[in-house]
Amino acid sequence: MPYIYVTRRIPEKGLKLLEKQGWDVYIHEGELPPSREELLRRVKGADAILSLLTDKIDKEVFDAAGENLKIVANYAVGYDNIDVEEATKRGIIVTNTPGVLTDTTADFGWTLLMATARRVVEADKYARSGQWKTWGPMLLLGTDVHGKTLGIIGFGRIGRTVAKRAKGFDMNVLYYDPIKADKETEKSLNARQVDLDTLLRESDFVIICAKLTPENRHLLDKEAFKKMKNSAYLINIARGPIVDEEALVWALQNGEIKGAGLDVFEHEPKIHPELIKMDNVVLAPHIGSASEETRGKMAQMAASSIVSVLTGKIPENIVNPEVLKK
Repeated sequence: MPYIYVTRRIPEKGLKLLEKQGWDVYIHEGELPPSREELLRRVKGADAILSLLTDKIDKEVFDAAGENLKIVANYAVGYDNIDVEEATKRGIIVTNTPGVLTDTTADFGWTLLMATARRVVEADKYARSGQWKTWGPMLLLGTDVHGKTLGIIGFGRIGRTVAKRAKGFDMNVLYYDPIKADKETEKSLNARQVDLDTLLRESDFVIICAKLTPENRHLLDKEAFKKMKNSAYLINIARGPIVDEEALVWALQNGEIKGAGLDVFEHEPKIHPELIKMDNVVLAPHIGSASEETRGKMAQMAASSIVSVLTGKIPENIVNPEVLKK
């Protein structure tokens, strides 16, 4: 009987797909991910692992699992937590869950952008505190979003969906991405490809939607923040290490930028203590895809990949398609 190790409880839609197969499914319970020791112990003999971004799946894990392991289904779009090269060498399929969370994550990017620009979190605290005495012409003045310039770093699925929403705000859209979008896409989204320096100089709002790669780690550093407008805001819904958090703190403290909205952090779940103190920063605990509908679809997608592989079929969303040659 196949043994499937699920590193954290996911929505029932996914678990039911696995359990109805009659397989041995072990689910790690609790809010926190399994310890390294537990992970290595529980993967022993597994035919499949359903992992999260918080689980480092590397050579040590593959060794602990043994020769039965056929697939690692990552419950996320990103998969930088998995040593894909090593998995491929061993003939292990790696899958992810793209597409289903695109709109939801783009929506949340706009949630952070609007909340930061219009000081919603500050206003909520102020209203609840009892300090509010009357309407005032200077009370909690924010920044308009409509008609401004939006700079998007990373113009893949999520970046383009963010741009689509910008049309409703009559925004000028710039994007930085090594791959140029086709003319029809650029025209429909009112988007123009520029280099990073241009994007930083001209944007009123900069939103990060890029994958984390060795090349873009600390892409937003001290020099980058110096190039941004003092009135600009940074929004990050991608990966924390793309931003040098120390540099971001410096930029906010010295007025190099006006504010930030962050769903991801360089050393999750740790957040830089200075960011926590700042009223002009909106913080969220990595919940970009956290809607009931989307998280349910992600669970179904990850579980379906496992079912496909363990029943001799080719799953969708293979990260390492070259493994099929093995």
